[in-house]
Amino acid sequence: QVQLVESGGGLVHPGGSLRLACTAAGFAFSYFTMDWYHQAPGKRRELVASIRSRGDSTYYADSVKDRFTITRDNATNTVYLQMNSLKPEDTAMYYCNAHDYSHDYWGQGTQVTVSS
Repeated sequence: QVQLVESGGGLVHPGGSLRLACTAAGFAFSYFTMDWYHQAPGKRRELVASIRSRGDSTYYADSVKDRFTITRDNATNTVYLQMNSLKPEDTAMYYCNAHDYSHDYWGQGTQVTVSS
């Protein structure tokens, strides 16, 4: 059974940091591109960061460049999103996604709230 389980969300003050984790099971994690998306209330889901299967290529949305870092550990089937210098506009549900040419899997999400 395919599972993607996100963790690490919470409430943080502006300027603070959080580290999200997504642990995968039930598919060949090391062959999949892993993405983090976020979705704020009333807005569409947007790609935040992406990392290729070997971890040798990453992508970041302009809004998070130089603040967020995506990494992966293929030995533990986990992808991380280190979020620094958080802003109120980063408040959203954060979702983990795994995809290859013919499969597309989603986690249930973890809430990140940035507020003073």
